[in-house]
Amino acid sequence: MLVTGKEILQVAKEQGFAVPAFNAGSGQLLNAVMEACIEAQSPVMIAIHPDELSFLTDSFVAQVKDLASHTKLPVCIHLDHGASYEQVLHAIQLGFTSVMIDGSHLPYEENVALTQKVVAAAHAVGVSVEAELGTIGDTGNTVEGGVSEIIYTDPKVAQDFIAKTKVDSLAVAIGTAHGIYPKDVDPKLRLDILEEIATLTDLPLVLHGGSSNPDEEISKAVKLGINKINISSDIKIVFANQLREVLNAGNQEIREPNVLFPTCMEATKKVALDKISLFQSKDKAQYY
Repeated sequence: MLVTGKEILQVAKEQGFAVPAFNAGSGQLLNAVMEACIEAQSPVMIAIHPDELSFLTDSFVAQVKDLASHTKLPVCIHLDHGASYEQVLHAIQLGFTSVMIDGSHLPYEENVALTQKVVAAAHAVGVSVEAELGTIGDTGNTVEGGVSEIIYTDPKVAQDFIAKTKVDSLAVAIGTAHGIYPKDVDPKLRLDILEEIATLTDLPLVLHGGSSNPDEEISKAVKLGINKINISSDIKIVFANQLREVLNAGNQEIREPNVLFPTCMEATKKVALDKISLFQSKDKAQYY
C-alpha cells in the first residue's frame, strides 16, 4: 500500500525502529529491495534522486506505484535530495508521496525560506517533506553529492528550524558521508549531538550516508531517535561487483538480462535484508 513519509515514519518513531530508504537506481535494484522487504515484512521508502529519475525517466514512478499497490507492505515513494522548488513540484506531480528539499548548503535563513515554500506546496496535496540541516560529507562518486568538510547540525538551531518550517522529518549531520569511506578513514558518529537533537525535538530524524559506519554505531543511532536511514552505495556496489563477476567469467555469449542480473539481484537482496535487520524494521509492517 502506498503511504506518505509522515505516515510511515510516525509509526517508526512510536515503535523505535528505522525505515530503510533504498535508492532504486534501476528496475533490478527496485525489485531486489522490494523482495527483501516482502520477505522480512519491513516497511520501505523507495528513494529516487533527481539524477536517477532523469536516467530512469518519469515512467519509472508508475512501476514503483504498481508494486506498492500489489503489496500490503507500507511503501513510500521519496524524492531524495531535491535541489529546487521546481524539482519538488515535478516529483509531486508524478505521484511521489514524500519529498526532500535539500537547502543545507544555503545560508540558514534561505534554507528556512525555501523549505517553508516547499512545505506549503507539498502539505496542500498531502505530501510529506524532509529537510536537511548541517551538511553530509562526500566520499567520492555518488549521485547524492556532499561536501568535503562536514558541518554538524546544531541541536538548538534544529529546534528553531522545525518550528519555523513545519517539516515532517529532518536529516541531521552527525558525521556521516555519502558513499563508501576510503580504507584510511575511520568514521565516527557524533551520537552526543544526535541525542541532544532527539531531546529537543519531536520529529522523526533521518540519517544520510550511513553505508560505511560500524553496525554498532548505526544500531545506537536508531535507539537514540533515527527513524529513517538512506542506503544507496551499499546495494549498488554489491550489484556492480556481482555483475563484473558474471561478465568476466569468460562466457562471451551471455547477454540476456534474465541471465545477467539474477545473481546481482540476489546479492542486493542479501544486503537489503542485513540492513533491515540492523535497522530493526523486520516484521514491523504489522503496525501499519
